[in-house]
Amino acid sequence: MPALDLSAPSVDIARAICDIPSVSDDETVLADLIHAAVDALPHLDVYRDGDTIVARTDLGRAQRVVIAGHIDTVPINANVPTRGIVIDDEPYLWGRGTVDMKSGVAVQLKLAAELVDPRVDLTWMWYDHEEVDSDLNGLTRLARTRPDLFAADFAILGEPSNGTVEGGCNGTLRALVRTKGVRAHSARAWIGENAIHNAAPILARLAAYRPRKVPVDGLVYRESLNAVRISGGVASNVIPDACEVEVNYRFAPSLTAERAEGHVRDVFAGFSVEIVDCAEGARPGLDAPLAQEFVAAVGAEPTPKYGWTDVARFAALGVPAVNYGPGDPHLAHHDEERVPLSQIADVERGLRSWLTAS
Repeated sequence: MPALDLSAPSVDIARAICDIPSVSDDETVLADLIHAAVDALPHLDVYRDGDTIVARTDLGRAQRVVIAGHIDTVPINANVPTRGIVIDDEPYLWGRGTVDMKSGVAVQLKLAAELVDPRVDLTWMWYDHEEVDSDLNGLTRLARTRPDLFAADFAILGEPSNGTVEGGCNGTLRALVRTKGVRAHSARAWIGENAIHNAAPILARLAAYRPRKVPVDGLVYRESLNAVRISGGVASNVIPDACEVEVNYRFAPSLTAERAEGHVRDVFAGFSVEIVDCAEGARPGLDAPLAQEFVAAVGAEPTPKYGWTDVARFAALGVPAVNYGPGDPHLAHHDEERVPLSQIADVERGLRSWLTAS
């Protein structure tokens, strides 16, 4: 595998790392290349934990900024290697990871190599297992083994944001809403009770539900409550005695996990509800002085992040954080994932300008 050339343009770095498969749990090859590339840079102190690489400046600056990006992707579906395409006269880089989020990582690697005298001290984090269970996330592991590395005044996560600033993120909760019945032969259905039919009121409540729009620190977050999976049934000739509806609640960052759980239980009052996963969101973080300077420098009009991202991990540690990266979030995980080359250049320009301003 050729070494990563961090002197190349960001677009070329993006193409190179996107062409290296790194589906979650298979990041080691790419992590090795990133490690080797940044370990050769004398102005950075490098630390590795599994397939997470941290590179830091130590210039004695008064403030420190963390800039992070995950190196794993969702599974490939005939969209690697990358290729260049043109849509409406706009050149794009097409392929898995171009949006989520290797183009952002490419910009970070380029700047990590070149910015030897930034205005703030920098901690670069490239981490594994973001696209899978939270317990496997490289930042989860790193926060447990080296919490000192998270000390900072501000953090930027390179999640796709169309090259603008997305503040904070919604929280996410998953719940299992269950019904019971009585098994019977389907030819004598009246002897039993159909648990799947008993789930109809659950779906009716979801269909009638009107999600809220919640203002938080100047940004308006849209919530949602949806069924994402239904399971039930024993055999084609058996009346089912159990049914389970999995529900996903995306809630505004002003809500605690406890309040979010209470809301879901209120919506499904009368049913058995088991909360199986909950991660609080992050407030926008735009009131921090460094955040305000950053937004002004990149000329962005901040918008809310509706999906959950790892900015929530930084917020939980008391570090205000925003999302800023190339790529349309609507194309994350899409089989036609693609990023405009202009956005890669714009994000590099924005970060470089802010980090080198006197």
